[in-house]
Amino acid sequence: MDMRMSMIVMAGICGLVLAIGFLRRKAELVLNFMVRTVLGVMAICLVNMLLAGAGIAGSVGLNPVSILTVGSLGTGGVALLYGIMFYNML
Repeated sequence: MDMRMSMIVMAGICGLVLAIGFLRRKAELVLNFMVRTVLGVMAICLVNMLLAGAGIAGSVGLNPVSILTVGSLGTGGVALLYGIMFYNML
């Protein structure tokens, strides 16, 4: 191994150790975000099916912005997305 490659490998190992230390402390936040995201996406799918069954022509799309909104805000994010959708229907 030449000197440059060994420096890159050492920097990668140091970055990995720092990432593991950071994620250990922030694991609860990451897990909480992931749980809110999964449950929020399931809620959006369920409400979209209920609205389609009731004959209401409107649904919230699943895209990166709506998924981040639900993951960040939780149930309030779902309500916010549907509030924006109903406001646009007026």
